[in-house]
Amino acid sequence: MLAIIFMPFLTVPVYFLIGIRKRENKYTKSTFKLHETHPDHHYNSPRSHNPLSSLLEKNGIPSATKGNHYELITSDTQAYERMMEEIEKATESIAFATYVFSNDVTTKKILHALTKKAAQGVRVQLLLDVVGSMGSYIWQKNFQALRDAGGEVAFFIPILSRPFQSYINLRNHRKIYLFDGQRLLSGGMNLSDEYLGEKSERKRWDDVLYYLEGPAVFSFYQVFHNDWNYAKGLDDKLEFSLPTETVVATGESIVQVVPSGPDIPTDALYEALLATIYGCKKRIWIVTPYFVPDENIVQALIIAKHKGVDVKLITPKHSDHLIADLGRSPYMRELDAIGVDVVLYEGEMLHAKAILFDDLGGMVGSVNIDNRSLFLNYEIVTFAYSEQFIESIELWMKELMKNSTKGMKEPGKIREAVENMMKVFAPLL
Repeated sequence: MLAIIFMPFLTVPVYFLIGIRKRENKYTKSTFKLHETHPDHHYNSPRSHNPLSSLLEKNGIPSATKGNHYELITSDTQAYERMMEEIEKATESIAFATYVFSNDVTTKKILHALTKKAAQGVRVQLLLDVVGSMGSYIWQKNFQALRDAGGEVAFFIPILSRPFQSYINLRNHRKIYLFDGQRLLSGGMNLSDEYLGEKSERKRWDDVLYYLEGPAVFSFYQVFHNDWNYAKGLDDKLEFSLPTETVVATGESIVQVVPSGPDIPTDALYEALLATIYGCKKRIWIVTPYFVPDENIVQALIIAKHKGVDVKLITPKHSDHLIADLGRSPYMRELDAIGVDVVLYEGEMLHAKAILFDDLGGMVGSVNIDNRSLFLNYEIVTFAYSEQFIESIELWMKELMKNSTKGMKEPGKIREAVENMMKVFAPLL
């Protein structure tokens, strides 16, 4: 507001370029509501067992579903192998949405596999974010073979076509890799050599994908369909029904899919995170590459620690963004001072996003614990409630902690001044 008053000629154009969230016009992506799956797949009486599920339902999020197969994948090479395997198995459709799509060895192999499937008559849709995949947007020749084979490529909110109406600050950060509308890979991994590949590389980032099969996949299908329509300027109706006989219960996991962003009417995910932190009685373990939260989340973590909850924050010692590291440090020191375990991962860049709460379940997805992810970006996560999932995510987090140090060092005067100044920009980091 001060900038608009004192520097209107500079600030007003920037305001319209960036825009604000949750505001619709004919150019921005309108809000939508997810449809429920078939009642036979709903988790029986979630309100009596799980207050978190009840809170999400009251925010318009579909009910948790039972009978899902949920598998956590923490290896870069296994993630690549699984993706290529699922591409090969697809017989009807492949729908990918990712923030980063680079032109490198890994993506060339993925593109080749997608082109092969398109030539076989499989519908292939590739949705990329313009900012995250800027190189691919500028140099689209790499997609020519896929397009010639019948595949489709779209970009989310091109920043050059309507720079003052499309709100370039609102990016599609979702990772959705759908196969035949029935099987899914999702999590934190984008598509590039940095995240996954045929051979393991020492410099590759540490991240996770998860494999999901079962009725919960329907929610991802809806989200992708809505994003695709917006990017392509279409108004196609959903061509997917969910009678019980088409979706077989393949596992024991209870899963609830939670999208967030300007296209979701409420801040359901943010409310769920706050409620989870306040409601935990035993532990709340958080893995995030970027930790620049608002004061409500910081206060909730402080209260949880004062209640005797085991609070752990696992984050990279140094992320790939110096500004984000400067912005997060005051919050992390505040938590460290009251006894929260601030765990600094010493390996390569830790890009995974996950939360383990009590023995109830956990969350894995694309959302970081920062204001940009929680309030500006289009994101998607899953809350999974099963013993198998809890065991797998706990084991993975313990492995991360083995290669970590604890606690924050006291900053120098200059560093402290810079960190405090960066807190002013926390809502945009």
